[in-house]
Amino acid sequence: MSVMQLQETKARNLPWPIEWYDVTCQSCQRLHTFLQVTAEKYPDHRCQPVPPFGDRAARLQIVGLAPGMHGANASGRAFTGDFAGILLYQTLHQFGYASKPTATALNDGLELHNCRITNAVKCLPPANKPVAAEINNCNTFLVAELSGLPSNAIILALGRIAHDAVLRAYALRKSHYRFGHNASHPLPGGITLVDSYHCSRYNTQTRRLTPAMFEEVFEQIKVLMG
Repeated sequence: MSVMQLQETKARNLPWPIEWYDVTCQSCQRLHTFLQVTAEKYPDHRCQPVPPFGDRAARLQIVGLAPGMHGANASGRAFTGDFAGILLYQTLHQFGYASKPTATALNDGLELHNCRITNAVKCLPPANKPVAAEINNCNTFLVAELSGLPSNAIILALGRIAHDAVLRAYALRKSHYRFGHNASHPLPGGITLVDSYHCSRYNTQTRRLTPAMFEEVFEQIKVLMG
């Protein structure tokens, strides 16, 4: 089921068939096993599917790849406690989407304003690399989440996998919406997809993604927001 099909279901007042998050999900056996092994090695880590973070009515929906081992997988909140969240939350704070420029733990007092963050894959994958079947399994949750976006929302995809996951959620062909840093794509229902290189340690340390480049993406989002 795609985003548009799910929205049609809602419009016809039919039973809602998909949930946007399930902490008990074990659809991907490899990921479930890896979480169990990781929990034994790091008993203070959360080691469960990580829920989205932020207001469900927000106009800016950020889609990342998957939880990091010692970041979201440990803290239980997207991009919290790891290197990938440093540039993201600094920039969100700079542009008024976050109450603080850092994200360290669930109880750090951080709040998002008109912004929501999720991942294409909700569970920690080995070597930070989910396989295609796991991305596809988790897309059901992304469909449910994106179907609740307001009609003038902006989806920011961090990396190609997130970009492709959004297109899959809308049942759109990848060839018609090519990933490119700071590229924007009109989607059905008045939604706009904006791409950015992922704010991972590798991308920022190799300067593939600089703070200035990331700010340019948010400047474009500001314009699109009107």
